[in-house]
Amino acid sequence: MVRLPLTPAEVERGQRLGALLRLARGERSMLEVALDARVSPETLRKIESGRVATPAFPTIAAIADVLGLSLDVVWAEINQPESGEPVSPGRNAREWLAS
Repeated sequence: MVRLPLTPAEVERGQRLGALLRLARGERSMLEVALDARVSPETLRKIESGRVATPAFPTIAAIADVLGLSLDVVWAEINQPESGEPVSPGRNAREWLAS
């Protein structure tokens, strides 16, 4: 199977996902979070750095669960328009994480 190159939008979405996960991880070590989510530390590192822009859904679900993130929050955050305004009413992920 030939994999098509990622679009600029997919790359940007992957970068936003990585930033969100880094922010949510806070002071916890990458190793601790990866082991708790049952993914390899290298996988988590690649996702957080944006090198894996389209990770598998079960991987993101497991990491989000460990970090206490709702998948709704993750989805809303990574699909925000360039302006940074929330795509749906309510708080965006940065506000949610700050509370």
